[in-house]
Parts: sequence; structure tokens; C-alpha cells
Amino acid sequence: MADSNLIIDVLIAIILPPVAVYIKEGTTSPFWINLILCLFVWFPAILHALYVVFKNRNN
Repeated sequence: MADSNLIIDVLIAIILPPVAVYIKEGTTSPFWINLILCLFVWFPAILHALYVVFKNRNN
């Protein structure tokens, strides 16, 4: 079950990076950083969202 959740999180991080960060972190500073990245440039926002998803993988 955990692997399917990880796959869904990665897909959300690629398609809608701020949503993936919001799911993992809530409205903390990583969410706002990702939202700003997403507004200006899309690719770094995806990388940041993937970082957040994999950082919290063991939690």
C-alpha cells in the first residue's frame, strides 16, 4: 500500500507541485516556496515537490 501512495504522490508532484507539498507539509514555508517557484518557473517547483515527497517518505 505504501508503494502505491508513493506513486500517487510522485504523479501529483509532477502534475501539480504545490498540491503535493501541501499534502505533505500543510501551509508551512515549503508550500509557499513551492508556490512561488511554480508561479515563476515550473521545473524547479517539480524538483522541490519531489524532494519534499521523498524527504518525508520514511515519516
